Amino acid sequence: MSNYRRAKDGRLYFFTLSTEQRRPLLTQPELRTALRAAIEQARQRYPFTIHAWVLLPEHLHCIWGLPAEDGDYGRRWSLIKRQTSQSLQWPASVNLSRHLRRENALWQRRFWEHQIRDQDDYQRHLDYLHWNPVKHGLVQQVGDWPWSSFHRLVRDGVYPADWGGRLGDEGGGFGE
Repeated sequence: MSNYRRAKDGRLYFFTLSTEQRRPLLTQPELRTALRAAIEQARQRYPFTIHAWVLLPEHLHCIWGLPAEDGDYGRRWSLIKRQTSQSLQWPASVNLSRHLRRENALWQRRFWEHQIRDQDDYQRHLDYLHWNPVKHGLVQQVGDWPWSSFHRLVRDGVYPADWGGRLGDEGGGFGE
């Protein structure tokens, strides 16, 4: 078994989570509702702030701020993934390994996390996260994607409404 090293000291983190086999499920209304409820329940038990979020059909990206004394994002994600899955009666069958771990077929087991190092790193990940629907060809411009914190950040004056231009414009050179 691999020994994954993860930073655990309560700072800002960028995350990517995917559905099992990259199935395009996350933008379905019942799943969005279940995910939102699971996040709120996890935040009540284990507080964290959501700086940014984008929900795509088969994966999501987000940036969280965790309390300085509590960097246990793994516990939070475990709770969110479990509660989202349990609130839905998922029809897909699971293999023996998943059955023994009491997992269903909604989420991939692992997730990607990156500890934000500084303001430039934060801005790069914020831009990457919001540009993602355009990158994947889901919309022509960032503001057209409905499941994104971009709209809140426009209202807060962080981004102009036309940020990123349109797909094919000079802008959009955002990467991890």
